[in-house]
This record gives sequence, C-alpha cells and structure tokens, in this order.
Amino acid sequence: MASATTSAVVDPKSSIAEERKAPSFPIRELTYWIDGGKRVTDTKERIMLELERDPLWKVSDHPNLTLGETRERAMSKVRRLADLATARPLEETMLRMTIVSVVDPGFWTRFGVHFGLFFGALQGQATPSQLGYWMEKGALSMQGITGCFGMTELGHGSNVAGLETTATFDEATDEFVVHSPTLTATKWWIGGAAHTATHCSVYAQLIVKGKNYGTKTFVVQLRDTKTFQLMPGVNIGDLGKKMGRDQIDNGWIRFTHVRIPRSHMLMKHTKVTHSGDVIEPALAQLAYGALIQGRVSMVSDSANVAKRALTIATRYASVRRQFSSGAPGSVETKLIDYPIHQHRLLPLMAQTFAMIFTAREVSANYEKLMGVLSDLGNQSKGAAADEAIKELKETHATSAGLKAFCTWMCLNIIDQCRQSLGGHGYSAYTGLAQAYSDFAVHCTWEGDNTILTLQCGRYLVATALDARKGMPLPANLSYLKAAISKDGSLSAKTCKGNSAEQVSSLETLKAAWSSVAANAILNAVRDFEAGLAKGLSKDNAYEFSSASRLHAARMHTYTYLLHRFVAQVDQSPAPLRPILTLLAQLFGVHSAVQHSGEFLQSGFYSGAQIETLKGFVNFACTEIRKDAVPLTDAFGYTDYVVNSPLGRYDGDVYEKYFELVTSLNPTKPVPYFDSLIKPLLERTNETDSGPELEIDQED
Repeated sequence: MASATTSAVVDPKSSIAEERKAPSFPIRELTYWIDGGKRVTDTKERIMLELERDPLWKVSDHPNLTLGETRERAMSKVRRLADLATARPLEETMLRMTIVSVVDPGFWTRFGVHFGLFFGALQGQATPSQLGYWMEKGALSMQGITGCFGMTELGHGSNVAGLETTATFDEATDEFVVHSPTLTATKWWIGGAAHTATHCSVYAQLIVKGKNYGTKTFVVQLRDTKTFQLMPGVNIGDLGKKMGRDQIDNGWIRFTHVRIPRSHMLMKHTKVTHSGDVIEPALAQLAYGALIQGRVSMVSDSANVAKRALTIATRYASVRRQFSSGAPGSVETKLIDYPIHQHRLLPLMAQTFAMIFTAREVSANYEKLMGVLSDLGNQSKGAAADEAIKELKETHATSAGLKAFCTWMCLNIIDQCRQSLGGHGYSAYTGLAQAYSDFAVHCTWEGDNTILTLQCGRYLVATALDARKGMPLPANLSYLKAAISKDGSLSAKTCKGNSAEQVSSLETLKAAWSSVAANAILNAVRDFEAGLAKGLSKDNAYEFSSASRLHAARMHTYTYLLHRFVAQVDQSPAPLRPILTLLAQLFGVHSAVQHSGEFLQSGFYSGAQIETLKGFVNFACTEIRKDAVPLTDAFGYTDYVVNSPLGRYDGDVYEKYFELVTSLNPTKPVPYFDSLIKPLLERTNETDSGPELEIDQED
C-alpha cells in the first residue's frame, strides 16, 4: 500500500522573516507617526520594558488564576502604580495607563475607577476649595482614600436623570441625607465597592425644601479609613464573577438615611447655601463636559486593543500553513496568501488605522474644548459662550456616535481575529478569547451603545432642521451644505467616472460618504416630521424615528471616520503616504461595498460602479498583504504586550505555545479518578430483564 506523502515543513521563524524583507514604507517612521513622535515612542518602549521586567506585572498565567487570585494580584499592583502616578509627569502617567489598558484591562479598570472616575468627578465638579480639601485627604495619592463612582443603579443605567437615589437637604443640621428609597435604587456595578473603596462619588437627586433639582454629585464615605468597617447606614455586597475584567471588585451599595456634610456635595456648578438657597449655573451644559471624556477615551481604547488583536492574527496568518495546490510533498500555503484570508483581516486593518487617526484628532479637539470652557467660567452670554455651547453639543453628539461604532467595530475585530486562528483561537492562552470577554463591556458602560447612537441621531436631525432655517452648520456636518439642495432635498451628485481610480479616489469617497450620510439624515428628518404630522409630541416623534436616527448616526460616523483618516493621510510624511492612502481607500471602499444599497439609493454610485469598487477591494487587499506584517510591526507592541504565543515577533509560535500550555498545566494524577472515573469504568452491566412473557412460554 502506498504511503501518504506529507507536506514539507517550513520553519515558522523563516516564514515571518520573509514578510519583513521589503516593506514599502519605513516601519519606524510609521510607528512615530502613529504614536505622535519619536519621544512618545521612546517613552512607550521604556514603559513596556519596565512592566515586562517587574514580577508584579506577570501576565502569562492569567488564564489559570481564580477569581480571588485575580483580584489579589490586581490589588498588589495598585500601590506601585499609585506611587508612579504621583511621582512622574502627567503625560508619562497617561501613556503608562494606555499601555496597561492593553496589558491588563481588568487592572486598568480597577485603578482607573479611582483616578479616572472618582478623582475625575472631583476635578470636574468640585470647587477649587473642595478639590483642595479632598486632595489633602489623599484623594490624588490614594493615601487615606480610595474612591469609587456611584452612578449606575439596579433599575437605571443610561437614564441618569431617572436615578432614584436621593440627597435631601436638612437645613437644621446643614447636612444632606443620602437614601436608597427602593430596591432598584441600589447602586449596582460599582467598581471598587465590594472590597476596596472608602469613599464614593454618588449621583443622587438633589432635593431642597421639597423641590427636586435633578441629579447632582455627592461624596459619601463608605468605610472607616482605619478599621475598614462600613459606615452607619451603608450596606455593600459583592457582584462576584463577571464575563470579563474580574480584577475589578464590582459591588452594590444601599444607603439608609446616611448623613453627610453639606460641603460634600460637589458645587462647581450647582450650589446650595446653608439656608437652603439653590444657585444653579448659568451654563448648565458645562456639567456634561466631564462625561464626554470617557467616550473620547474609548475611541482610543478601541484602536489600541484592535492593534493587539490584528498583530496576533496577522503574524499567525504569516506562519500558519494549510493545504497545498502543488505536487504531493510540496510546501503548504500561508494563510495570509489566500485571498479570502486577506479579505478577512485586511479591511479590519484599515478600520483600525481609521480609529487610530480619528482618536488622535477627536482627543485633541476635546482637550481644546475643555480649555475653552475652563477659560469661559460661568460667563453665560456673548459670542464666545454661544460658540462654546455649540461646540460642546457637537462634541457630545460626535463622541457618542464614535464611542458606539468604534467599540462595536473593535469587538468585531477581536472576534474575527480570534476566529481566524482556527481552533487555537478558542484557547485561553492565545490571547483573544479573554480579550473579547474583557472588551465587551465597552459596548455598555459610559452609555449603552444603542442609546448613544440615538443621542447622536437626535442631534443630526435637530441640526438639519436648524440648517433649513439658515443657521450655520457645525464643522463636522459641513458636508450637508454641499449634499443638500436649497429646497432641503438631496442634491443630485453622482460619481462621474467609471474607472477604479476614479470611483475609489479619496476625494470621490469623501463625496460619496457625505452624500450617503446626508441622505440618511434627511430620511430621519422625514420620519421625525411624519411623527409630528401624526400628532405625536416632539419626544415621541423622535422615538417614532428612532430606527432611522440610529442609521443616520451610523452613516455619519463612518463619514466622520473617513474624513478624519483622509485628513491625517494628507498631513503624513511623504514616505508613508502611499500605504496610508491605500488603507484609507480600503476603509472607504470596503465600508461602501458593505452598505452598497445606501449608495445606490442616494444615487451617487451606479450598480456598475459598485462592481468596480468590489474589484478595488480585491486589488487593495492584494497590495496591502505585501505589507501586512510590517504594518503590525509599526503598531510597536512588544511580545510582552501582545501576550500571545501566536503573535510572537520572531514567529516561533508552535514551540512557545507548547511550552506555555505544558508549563501552566503540568501532568498530575486526576483528582477525581477514584471518586468518579473508576466507578464509572467498573460499574456492572447487570440489568433487570423484566417479567417473563406469555408468548415466550408457548414455545
């Protein structure tokens, strides 16, 4: 009998080395461009090395830790990082936290609850004297105080205005009485509450002299800082095991008539005097500025996590060989050389670059806006105030849409990359199964994604209606001016050329996406007005148009991502422009093909032009495939940060994967052999055959 001929085996290290022989761009220069300069890259690499060499930051064994061990390990890192956070420059601390968010997202959450949420609430909502008081108490350095953020309740999440916890002013004692009046008023999902926090920034309804002034923020002590015993009237419990991020001790909190000094209400905006007078800010919208920060940061988080997922999947696809079209015994084909695998991964690469560059721009715009609002103070009138409020509303809506669609995009990237690893993607040791579980919460916290898209869609409808009245359009919606005719209908703009170069140029793609977004917004406006025509109230008309509002937000956000990507391409160094241009084209074209019906409906592309776009996707994937590994190298993550044997820089995936699995799971006697397996194997087959049948007796 003829023996089967096995394929020739190729060293995976040589397979990945082939990928780096002739990149079309300077890899290091792209790393600098992504990071924001050589200085940032150098600092980032120093931080990654420090983490890798610190025994506290061992991460390779995370899959085998119990819930208790996971939380204890996370807490052991808190002091080290707290000391660094106060001793090092702010820019370095922020960069360190960015890297930590990829290395150990659960710890990043546990640490960030205090510094980002609790202390962030103090920074954003306390008066200067209040902030100074809490800093003296140790709020910044975590010396004497560890904080948590008490917004979400068992019965309320996204609807902050509907929170049930109350803070009632007692004029006789100059105190607020914080109370959970119902079960659903229980604070829920509060990170750090179960084991760690001594204080909480509690969001509660401000009630003074029987009048409800809406949700405000109060600092409530949860535990005695010396004995760690719960304060009178405070009940806390542990929410236990979660889908991911078990490093954070999420808990529930109930308040039973807990008294706090009046000065523990954060009064940067709304103020309450000792006599019970309530002074509300001239610009109430300023209180929302701090909430935008979390949404903006999650655009960056999405890009950073997607970079890691693509590094693992792309490097593995460059060393994994499967099947061969040649003669028996010939070398098998790399996964990355299959066109379908290129289509599987490389459009995700383009999406990731779109998020990278959008995150850079939106973060810069947010910081600039916060500076303007800070300089404005409580000034409520004048052109500067009007412009600032307009900009704040635009940033609020844009960040809502970006947070939703970028986190959805990243979660899909993680799972598609995980699936591309085949069976190995299901292993906890290859890095992406846990990444998916850890990242999924981004689609819910800081605002449920669907609710945020509706907020964005509502803003788009309102802005389009204002534009009809002759009001100027904000910068991010300036494309409506060219896309909408004077009568309010969609202008008849079409793609004039038919060649691949013409239909896929960046300028054409910008015009195409602007047309589609404008059409989606106009459809949402029509649905809203149809609701009004039915006699619905304004709010109910918005609900009536919710599906079209969500779609408008999706189209607008994709348009925004493309425009920001193209802007960064135009600013990029000349040696990087060809590859970045191709990636931007792939992002715009692949997304257009996925939503081809929208482009046909708007009339911008014809059916034949859509077919040309599909051909361009094939071309772009073939071209970008040549640079696939160098592009992941430019992300600049060390093997420590990648933390996956399948994503190693040197390609030695099988040896390192085998070593990791066997070292963390040494062979031992089966603990339940005697109690379960042996009785199973040794059980008898004696069975009751039942009564004798009369029919058998006749024989």
